[in-house]
Order: sequence, then C-alpha cells, then structure tokens
Amino acid sequence: MTKIVLALIGLFASLQLQAQNIDKSEAQEPNGSAINIAVSKFDLEDGNSFFEEAEDLERKGDYNEALTLFGKAAFEYNAVKNFNRYGQAVIKMSSMHYQLGRFTDAEQILLNVALKNYSKTGNRAGVMNTYNLLGKVYLANTKYTQSMWFYTQQGILAKQLKSNNSYIESILGIVQVKIKKKDFTLALRDLKSAEWLANSIKTTQYKAQIKDAREIIASKTTSKKVNPS
Repeated sequence: MTKIVLALIGLFASLQLQAQNIDKSEAQEPNGSAINIAVSKFDLEDGNSFFEEAEDLERKGDYNEALTLFGKAAFEYNAVKNFNRYGQAVIKMSSMHYQLGRFTDAEQILLNVALKNYSKTGNRAGVMNTYNLLGKVYLANTKYTQSMWFYTQQGILAKQLKSNNSYIESILGIVQVKIKKKDFTLALRDLKSAEWLANSIKTTQYKAQIKDAREIIASKTTSKKVNPS
C-alpha cells in the first residue's frame, strides 16, 4: 500500500509537469510571441469542491472515498501552487489512512510529502503540527522511540513559536508514550506539568484528556500493587 501511495504522489507530480508544459506551449503564438493570458488546466475551485466533498464523506465515515477525493484536491492545489491548501489536503490523506489503520501509509505521507512541503515553504507551524501527527501515528504503530522523538520535536518548536497549546499537546503525547512503556511515575510527572501549564493559561481544553490519562495511570499502578507478579 505504501508503494502505491508514493507512486500516486509521483504520478501527480508527473502530471503536473506535463500540464505545465502543455500550458506553456499553448501560451505561445505560432510566431513564438507570448500571449498575455493565463492558461491553466487546473482551477482552485475544483480543489475546494473535492476537499469539501471529501470532508462530507469523512464525517460519514467513508474514509476510502474521502481519501480518493482528498488526493484529487491535493493534486489541484499543487497544480495551482497553493501550498497551504495542498498541505491541508495531504494531512487529510494521512488522517484517512490513520482512520483505516494503515499507519505505515500515514507515516510515509507525513514524512515524504507533508513535512517536505512545510519545510520547503518555511511553514514552521505546519512542521510543528506534522511532528504531532507523526508522534500520534508512531504511537498507534507501537513505535514508541520514534513517537517520543517527534512529540519532543513538536515541543521544541512550540517553545520557539511561543505556542502554549502545542507545547501542552506535545507533553500529553509524551505522557501517552510513557504510559504505553509503563513508565507511570514519569508519565504522572509530565501530566502534572501539562496540567499546571493549562491552568496558567486559563484553558480547560485539555481537562478531559488530562483526567483520562490520570485515571489510566491510577488504574495501572493500582492493579500493579494488587498483582505484583
């Protein structure tokens, strides 16, 4: 599946180059002088239509069809060089793979397409958010070392960008990794840090997440005490 995804992405790029060459040839008069009109085979509105339809399918739980349309939207956005919307569509493609349990495919799209797009355009917030998603994907795929690394990188960028919310999210991601690794004492310490920061910026956005994590830690440590073997 991963090879198919990367092949499709390569096909998109190839088709884009072909279309650009066609556009250039059509923008020339027979005597070689340029025609001062924009000739494009792609339309931003087409991308928006695909994206909106894909979101509707996503809400209905039809992730396979949504994935196809998010891919078409990404193609259109890339063709008109709207790299912000292109990045959003690519992230959505990764999310659909994640929902379908195709964690390796989600990982490859994030690493080889989304991260490169945001790095190329200098979108540090996009890079930071992609780090968070990679942490989530690696965690689901039981690759805890990689997950911890990406959550940590998200936290570093969050500090640089002064994004308290993203920093809290990075800590909560690390907490989940430590819970999976049964490092409950360290997980609880990080959870307290996340809670303190959330309180300091007066947000209740992460209250439920913190509560759930604390309950999981409590249940794990209690059962460990009752059944020391």
